[in-house]
Amino acid sequence: MSLDQAEQAARPAAGSAPRKAGRPGGGTAGGRGRSRRAGRWWTPWLFLAPALILFLYFKFIPMASALTMSFQEVQPYLGNRWVGTDNYSTVLQSHGFREAVWHTIVLGVGQTVGSMTLGFALALLMEGQSRRLGFVRSAAFLPVVVPMAVVAELWRIMYHPTGDGMLNSVLGLVGAGPSGFINDPDTSMGSIMLTGIWRGAPYDMMIFLAGLTSVDRGLYEAARVDGASRWQRVWYVTVPGLRSVFSILFILAAIRGLRVFTEVFLLTNGGPNGSTEVVMTLIYKLGLEQNRLGVGAAGAVLLFVATLILTIVVQLLRRRESK
Repeated sequence: MSLDQAEQAARPAAGSAPRKAGRPGGGTAGGRGRSRRAGRWWTPWLFLAPALILFLYFKFIPMASALTMSFQEVQPYLGNRWVGTDNYSTVLQSHGFREAVWHTIVLGVGQTVGSMTLGFALALLMEGQSRRLGFVRSAAFLPVVVPMAVVAELWRIMYHPTGDGMLNSVLGLVGAGPSGFINDPDTSMGSIMLTGIWRGAPYDMMIFLAGLTSVDRGLYEAARVDGASRWQRVWYVTVPGLRSVFSILFILAAIRGLRVFTEVFLLTNGGPNGSTEVVMTLIYKLGLEQNRLGVGAAGAVLLFVATLILTIVVQLLRRRESK
């Protein structure tokens, strides 16, 4: 074979595409990366598995058990007996349950409105970047991180019904007579409501502070140029700019109000004379004190359904407003 013939044989055929470099077996680097990533889809679930197992065991399985128990007459060690919807009928026809629902609504609405109003006012007062404001915010947030048992005992001491009690001493300075507070059926609900507002307002304040950073400062300047007062700027600029924050806080506060238990249980346990009995304390008494677990489970399911409906309704209203 001559030299020219050898060069022609070594040249690739005309129009043939060069082969891409790669490992034996074919496939590009991008394809190998995608296949490698597709083969690791289970990695995030592996990290989430411990938390999911805990949620499954301590939350979802008990929820399913409570739903099953709500249709049964629970007889420990004797076997449960299926009773259908009798437990729900007992709960809904109970006069005590209707009163507890009314007390829950009153307490939930009062705490929601009070904590959101006070939290919004605190957020307006503490808005800024000063280091001193950071310290004041941390101090104002302390009621949220303090355990509810400590908060309840603190307010129990302040609510001491005698004339030398802390709050009664303050009332005496302005000429008001001593109040029974949590020991008086006429003032017990308002006293618990005040405790809930005091504890919930700092939480709402921090969320409002986060929302205030997203309000356009140019709108404040334009409103000031137009002659708007401070209150008008708050009402026509700040409040519309925080509409989504208000809706989120309303959902959280409403759920917190419907599920209120600890402060009522520790301060009054539903008394005096049932004036502060709420749904959660009634369920606790039915299930654990009177050993009517099926009826208590039915009340818990009804409370869950009410909370779910409230959340869905608020979400639908938010979507309608956004459109």
